[in-house]
Amino acid sequence: MRKSFLTIGLLIPATFFLRAQKAPDIINAREVARIEKTLASDKLRGRRTFTPDIDEAARFIATEFKKTGLQTWKKGDSYLQRFTMVTPKLISLAGMIDGQPVEQKNITVITSSADLKIDQHSGYEVSTIKAGQRLFREAIKYNQAGRNYIVIVDTSYTNNFPRLSQLANQFFKSDYSVIFLLASKEPTSFNIEVKQEITEQKLANVVGVLPGKSRKDEYVIFSAHYDHLGIGAPVNGDSIYNGANDDAAGTTAVIMLANYFKARGDNERTLIFTAFTAEEVGGFGSYYFSKQLQPGKVKAMLNIEMIGTDSKWGANSAYITGYEKTNLGRILQKNLKGTGFTFYPDPYPQQQLFYRSDNATLARLGVPAHTISTSKMDNELNYHKPSDQVETLDLKNMAMIIRSIALSARSIIAGADTPSRVNTDDLK
Repeated sequence: MRKSFLTIGLLIPATFFLRAQKAPDIINAREVARIEKTLASDKLRGRRTFTPDIDEAARFIATEFKKTGLQTWKKGDSYLQRFTMVTPKLISLAGMIDGQPVEQKNITVITSSADLKIDQHSGYEVSTIKAGQRLFREAIKYNQAGRNYIVIVDTSYTNNFPRLSQLANQFFKSDYSVIFLLASKEPTSFNIEVKQEITEQKLANVVGVLPGKSRKDEYVIFSAHYDHLGIGAPVNGDSIYNGANDDAAGTTAVIMLANYFKARGDNERTLIFTAFTAEEVGGFGSYYFSKQLQPGKVKAMLNIEMIGTDSKWGANSAYITGYEKTNLGRILQKNLKGTGFTFYPDPYPQQQLFYRSDNATLARLGVPAHTISTSKMDNELNYHKPSDQVETLDLKNMAMIIRSIALSARSIIAGADTPSRVNTDDLK
């Protein structure tokens, strides 16, 4: 039997409500419906990345953050965290090492420049990826370093070297360049020339901040992605992939949690509410966001993805991806004692969900960053289909889930509990 929203409220200790009498009423099915119907409306045409539709969605979320009274990130002039993606089209690429030509397939260049010509006198740092290291992980480190690099990749990676082209297909605009060369030794001299057409595309996360009281430099993040697939192949005459569950539902939760915690006004740690862009096309929004933070300051991240339908256990439940990697899930469940709500470990480990959502970037940096979901990934009938519409969601249960997330996080935002860190040695 499904427990009513009122029943859950009555099971929470009275002292909790005395501290913020207005807050519990904020999270309700009526507000869920208002936000959901806006984000998943046909007017926004599925919020596809790089379209005016996602820009309009961002403006709506920013307006909601402003109404709530959140601060902007680093007190900037906007809730929009803007960045630029670069997509290059190669025209020509040539290289020489110690006077000998290098085959084009053995060179990967990551640069925002249309024309780049460098040699050993250009001031680039020279480094190596040696045999036995994790090629892709090491390559990403150089790509994120914020310096000009020539990276010599050991020839033991000949078969995997082409994978590095993934890093060069689309990337953040930068003043720095990184060149990977497949070679058996560090060169005495080199010469690299590349010409390409550059396409720049603007993106933006939406970020709001609720400063903490006693622990301002310790962050708890509530996040979701607000992009979806946009217009696609029609199914039964409908070509708008509205993404009501994926992930207007999570974005709705983030907006409502911001309202809730603002009304409570007792968070000791700083809370960051983030709606990520470009999750569906590569996770670029969360990746860029993670680069703006010192990972050690982030004490927890609760990413919310697809909570609009009942979980496999029915109402009053959700699951947490990567449950076993930290004790965050156990802390959340402890705080829900007596509510009838249960957080379960991810029941779909074979689908690697921990690595497939916006929590993954910060998790790889050691942050206890997990995704909360109810999606039945072995039988989610409307997943990535035009039928993912508001009418298919259980809005009352969704409101209950959002309230349970709020209650479950209270000891973390108060600073009473600090989740254990992710062991990065175990991550892919």
